[in-house]
Amino acid sequence: MWFGTIPVDDSAVGTVLAHTLRVAGGRLSKGTRLTAERVAMLAESGFREVTVARLEAGDVGEDATADRVARALAGPGLQLSRALTGRCNLHATVRGVFTADRGRVDALNALGWEVTLGTAEADRVVEAGELVATVKVIPFAVSERLLRAVEATAAEPAPMLHVAPLVGHSAALVLSRQPWTPASRLERATASQAARLEQLGSTLAHIETCDHTEASVATALQACLTAGHSPVLFVGASATVDVRDVFPAAIERIGGTVDRVGMPVDPGNLMVLGHRGETVILGVPGCAVSLRPSGFDRVLRRVLARLPADSLQIQQLGMGGLLLESTTKTPAPRPPSPDGAHTVAAIVLAAGRSRRMGTRNKLLEPIDGVPMVRRTVSRLIEAGLSPVVVVTGHDAPDVRAVLGGLQCRLVHNPSYADGMGGSLAVGAATVSKVDAALVALADMPDVSPRHVRAMVDAWTTSEASIVVPMARGRRGNPVLFGAVHFDALRACRGDVGARAIVSADPSRVCAVSVDHLGVLEDIDTPDDLARRRGDLGFRTD
Repeated sequence: MWFGTIPVDDSAVGTVLAHTLRVAGGRLSKGTRLTAERVAMLAESGFREVTVARLEAGDVGEDATADRVARALAGPGLQLSRALTGRCNLHATVRGVFTADRGRVDALNALGWEVTLGTAEADRVVEAGELVATVKVIPFAVSERLLRAVEATAAEPAPMLHVAPLVGHSAALVLSRQPWTPASRLERATASQAARLEQLGSTLAHIETCDHTEASVATALQACLTAGHSPVLFVGASATVDVRDVFPAAIERIGGTVDRVGMPVDPGNLMVLGHRGETVILGVPGCAVSLRPSGFDRVLRRVLARLPADSLQIQQLGMGGLLLESTTKTPAPRPPSPDGAHTVAAIVLAAGRSRRMGTRNKLLEPIDGVPMVRRTVSRLIEAGLSPVVVVTGHDAPDVRAVLGGLQCRLVHNPSYADGMGGSLAVGAATVSKVDAALVALADMPDVSPRHVRAMVDAWTTSEASIVVPMARGRRGNPVLFGAVHFDALRACRGDVGARAIVSADPSRVCAVSVDHLGVLEDIDTPDDLARRRGDLGFRTD
C-alpha cells in the first residue's frame, strides 16, 4: 500500500482519504474512497494537496482483513460483529469462561504493527452477548502475505479464543474440624461455598464433616466420590502447608494424585489441586471462606467449565497474581436465606426518557460494542446477584429487545414520566425472599462485578444495613439496601428517590472505598457519551 500526499486532481481518484476533512456542505471522513465528485469538492473547498492511501496489487482492505483475522481467532462460544473502519469485535454467545493464550496473543501482536488484537482477561466469567475481544487494523490495507501469517497464528493448532460454557455440577464439600473448631465456622464455610457454586450454575449437593486427621479426611473424601459428586471441595480446620500435610496425604490414601500444593496468587496461596480418576479435588484456601475473589475462584471456574486445570497453568498465574483489591482480610459471610434464595437481588432503573441526550435513548447506545443497559445488567449478573430486576419505562420494547437472552426479570413502570421514585418503588415491590437489594442505575456501565462484590462483602461482614461506594471522597452508585429498608423503598414516589433513606441515620451506613471512578460517572449527554468512548477523556481511572 502506498501512503503519502498527492495533488487534488485526477490522480487522487480511487485513493482512500487518510484524515477527516471539512468541506463545503459537510465533511469527508477518513477512510472515504475518493471519487471524481469528491475530488472536485476538495478543490472547491480550497484544498490543493491531500494525504491518501492507495491500495496496490496483493493488498487486502482494512475491513476484509479484520473480518478474516476475527474468523481465524473465533473458537466455540464466540460470534463476530460486522467489520467497520478496520475493526471487528468478538462477542460471547453463551455464559461461560473466556479463554485466551497470552503467549499466542503476544505472538500475533508481534507479527507487525498493522494488525492488533486486544482481549478481555482470561479465565473470567462472561455473559452471552458480552464483548470479549477486538481486532483492529491500523492502516487502510495490509499485504496478503502478512494477513496469512496472522491467520495462521490465530487459527493453528486451534482457534486462539473461545468461551467454554459453564456446566452445572453436583459438588460435594468435606469439612474437617478440631475439638475447638466452632460450629459457626463450619456453617460459614458451607454457606460461602454453596453461594460460590450457585453463582457459577452448580450446586452443593453433599456435605461430609470429619475430624482433622488423615484417616478421617480420606474416609470423607471417599464417601463423596462413591456418591458420584464432582468436584469435591475441602475446607480444613487448619491450612495445608506441606505436600505431606493432612489433606494431600488423604488424597493419596484413597488412590488419588496431588497435582499442586500452593499457587502464586495472593490471596489464595494455600490452595490444593488433586484428582482421582476424572474427579477434581480442591483444597479451599482460608481466604475463600468468604466470597471475596481469590485465586481459588479462577481455578474453580475452569473446573466447572470443564477446562484443563493443571500444575503448569496454576504456576503461570503469578503475573497479575497479586489481587490488590482482595488483600484486606474480612470475616466470613452471612449464611444464605433459609429457603435457599440468593441473599442479594439487584434493581436496575432503566425507565428514564434520556431527555438530555436529545433524540437518542442513551440506554441503547453501544458502550464497548454492547448496548449500555445490557452492559450494566450483564455486570450485575456476573457479580452473582439474583434476581436482577430491570424496571422499564420509556422505549420499553427496545430496552427489552437488547436484554434478550440475559437472566433478568423485566417489570414495567407505566408512570415512569413521574420520576425515578416510582420506578424504584416498582422494582422494590418485585423483589422478595431476599436479604438485600442493590439499586443500580442503567446509565452507569462502568460499575464492575468486583465493585459490586466488594459492597456485598461489606454488607455480609458488618452490621450496616446500607452500603455505599466511595471514590475520591465522593459517594457514588449503586447503593445496597438491607431488607429492613424495603418498605421505605416501596413508598418512594415522584422524583424523590432513596437519598433520604441513606441520609436518615449515618450510623447504619457502611462506605466502601472503590479505586475506580465508574461508581461516580453516569452518561446523560452526547458529550458524556463521547468522553466514555474515548474521544474526550472520560474519567475511568
